[in-house]
Amino acid sequence: METASFTGLVKALFTIILIYYAAKFFMKLFLPVMAQQVVRKAQENMENQRRFYEDQQNTRQQDNYSNNANGQKSKDKPVVGEYIDYEEID
Repeated sequence: METASFTGLVKALFTIILIYYAAKFFMKLFLPVMAQQVVRKAQENMENQRRFYEDQQNTRQQDNYSNNANGQKSKDKPVVGEYIDYEEID
């Protein structure tokens, strides 16, 4: 069975410290760039959702306008039936 040597311990600690500082250095370089890309992608997704929502709204308004201009009822509120008010009987 081999025992741990002092030089092996020093080499392991040196390697761990070197990896730590290298990772820290590269994070400082690349993390801001990656964060910008994530934010930019999120902005694009939100913009696409806004455009899709506005297109849907415009399409609905145009459909309602064309239906109302032709004398048809609006399709926004479906006609289910008339409202009946019930009274409680004691």
